[in-house]
Amino acid sequence: MVLLLFQPLTVLAEEQETREENQVAAEVSAPHAILIEVSTGTVLMEKAADEQLHPASVTKIMTMLLILEAIEEGRIALTDVVTVSENAAGMGGSQVYLEPFEQQTVETLLKCIAVASANDACVAMAEYISGSEGDFVKLMNERAAKLGMTNTHFVNSCGLDDDAHLTTARDVALMSREILLNHPEIHDYCTIWMENITHTTAKGSFEFGLTNTNKLIRQYEYATGLKTGYTSVAGFCVSASAKKDNIELVAVIMGGADSKSRFQDAVTLLNSGFVCCSLYQDTERLTLPSIPVRGGVEEYVGLTYAEEFSYVSTDGSSLTDVSRTLEIPEEIEAPVEENEQIGRIVYRLDDKELGSVALLTAAEVEKAGISDCLSRVWRFWLV
Repeated sequence: MVLLLFQPLTVLAEEQETREENQVAAEVSAPHAILIEVSTGTVLMEKAADEQLHPASVTKIMTMLLILEAIEEGRIALTDVVTVSENAAGMGGSQVYLEPFEQQTVETLLKCIAVASANDACVAMAEYISGSEGDFVKLMNERAAKLGMTNTHFVNSCGLDDDAHLTTARDVALMSREILLNHPEIHDYCTIWMENITHTTAKGSFEFGLTNTNKLIRQYEYATGLKTGYTSVAGFCVSASAKKDNIELVAVIMGGADSKSRFQDAVTLLNSGFVCCSLYQDTERLTLPSIPVRGGVEEYVGLTYAEEFSYVSTDGSSLTDVSRTLEIPEEIEAPVEENEQIGRIVYRLDDKELGSVALLTAAEVEKAGISDCLSRVWRFWLV
C-alpha cells in the first residue's frame, strides 16, 4: 500500500508566499529593507528590518511630520516668516545656504527640506517650533514612541551621524505611513522636481535652485515621494512611496551601496507589491431602508453610511466576489438621536469578514406625547 500525504492548501499557500517573498528579498541588494501597504500597514516583504542603523536624512520624515502637525493644530502657518539663526545657518551637510537673520516662510523652508534635504532649513524650523533644536528633538522622540517606533532614538532634526542617532527600516516605514495617511499634502512638496527659492539678505536678493534628491520622481511613473538619505556611515537610504490604482505602498531601503542601487531596490519592491495587492471599494452602495420607530413622533427614520468602505488584499486574492449584508434591527424605540448607530453593513469574501461600516440614523426622532398619539389615531380614522 502506498500512502499519499497531502499538506493542507493553506500551508502550501503560505510556503509559496514565503518562497516568493524570499525571492524578492534576494533581488534586493541593500542589507535592510521593508515594503508595506499604507492603508492597512501590512508588511509585504522585509529584510533585516529591525536592526538599528544610522538613518541619515531619512530622519527628516519625522521633522516634516512634526511641521505638518504643528500647522494642522494651528500653532504655526505656512505663511509664517521664520528668521534664520546663526546656529541654523551654520549647519553643514546638504543645505540651501541660508544666512544668519535671513527670513523665509514656513512653506519655503518645508520645500527646502522635502526637495533639497536642507539641514539648515531643518534646524531653522526646529527652532521656530520649539525654541531650540534640542527641545524639538524631544518632540521627535516622543512622537516616535507614540507611533511604536521602539528601536528609534533621534539626536538631531536632520540626520547628521551620531552614535546615538539610530532607527530601523521598520520604524522608518511606521513614520512614513503616518505622514502619508494623515498628511497627504506632503506629496505637494515631495513631488517637486525643480524649483527656485529667493534668498534676501544684507548682500541683496538672488535665486537658488532646488533639485529633488529623490530621482524616482522622474524615473518611476508611480512615485509620490518620500525622502532620501546618505552619509558615509549610513550608506544610501530611501523611503520611497508610490501609488497605483489607489493602492499606496512604501518601500524603505537602508544601507545601500550606491545611489542607483537604492532606487532600483525600491522599484523592485514596489513593483512586486503592486502585483500582489488588489483594492475593493464599495462604489455602488446598497439602497438603505427606513427603520420603523416605535413610540416616536415620526413612524420611520432613514439611514446613512458612516463612511466609505475600501479593503486592500495583500495576498493576491481576487475581490470580485465580495458580498454585502445589512445587519439592522426590525424597529427601534424613540427617542432617536441623529447619527445614532443602529446597525452596520458587513463585507465578506468566502465567509471571511473583511470589515464593516456603521449605519447611522439620518435624523432625530423625538418620543411621541399624548397629543401626538391622539393625532395619529384621528388621522387613522379619517383615512
